[in-house]
Amino acid sequence: MTRLFVLIAFVVATAFYAAAQETETATLITDAGPVAVTVEIADDPDEITRGLMFRDSLDEGSGMLFDFGEVREANMWMKNVEIYLDMLFLSPDGTVIAIARNAVPGSERRINPGVPVAGVLELGGGQAAALGVEPGDRVEHAMFSTGDG
Repeated sequence: MTRLFVLIAFVVATAFYAAAQETETATLITDAGPVAVTVEIADDPDEITRGLMFRDSLDEGSGMLFDFGEVREANMWMKNVEIYLDMLFLSPDGTVIAIARNAVPGSERRINPGVPVAGVLELGGGQAAALGVEPGDRVEHAMFSTGDG
């Protein structure tokens, strides 16, 4: 009975977390043109650590934007993530530095572009290719400096 209660509490907490997550719009600027993406914001240590764990789907046109609050090394992983993801590693002005495509669900391998970044945008696996996103493209969002002010 105790295990059942713990399982039910976990499922309810996970559903509440997903429903309560703050969402905003980010715009991918690619050679094919701008694309709006609805993003959940992960900007505190707990949200950054949890990421998209325990999700069994991610809607097309949506993702999670990790705001590290500073430029730092990013060591992402897929532990407890149940879906393939594309990870866009971003500079302080939102430029895509590198892309990890179709990261494998459940993998504990560290995913790191080899340079410090300001944030990461995670999309469903294959979405970066479908949208034509390449290194050098840009993500527009309030977290990124524009260099004009």
